[in-house]
Amino acid sequence: MTLILVRHALPIVDADSPPDTWPLSPEGRAAASALVLPSGAYLVASTEPKAFQTLSPAGRVLRDHRLGEVRREGEPFEGNFRELRMAYVDGTDYPLWEPHADAVRRFDEAVADHQARAGGRPLVIGTHGMVLTLWLTARIGLVSPGSFWSALRFPDMYAVDLAARTATRV
Repeated sequence: MTLILVRHALPIVDADSPPDTWPLSPEGRAAASALVLPSGAYLVASTEPKAFQTLSPAGRVLRDHRLGEVRREGEPFEGNFRELRMAYVDGTDYPLWEPHADAVRRFDEAVADHQARAGGRPLVIGTHGMVLTLWLTARIGLVSPGSFWSALRFPDMYAVDLAARTATRV
């Protein structure tokens, strides 16, 4: 079965609203419309607007909260948030952030459920950078998770072969 992970397109960043409510920016909508996804794919994304809106130009998108970004509290809106996130995906635990194993477990459960529901069709998952990086690290063994995460684009798309333990940018 074909498995494609899509990191969401660029959202409208708003310091006055939680990141899990941010919709796509006009640039993000244009980039989402330009994605070429497999015909007849089973589309599922996190419940965050930026994730499901990234896949929506390709058709009906199911939503699953288990595909959401790493849960975290106390992250600064500005300042060193990128450094904190890079350290997190590289293995640093923060007391108010979702434990790595918990994020991987919930994402794993969602992937397994939706693979079964896809019935052999290509499975396209719209998700977020940190959880995508954690899951790929756990499942295929990314050598440098922080470097992988920092190189992700808005949007970005990877074809994943779990048997071969590869993720190839599409």
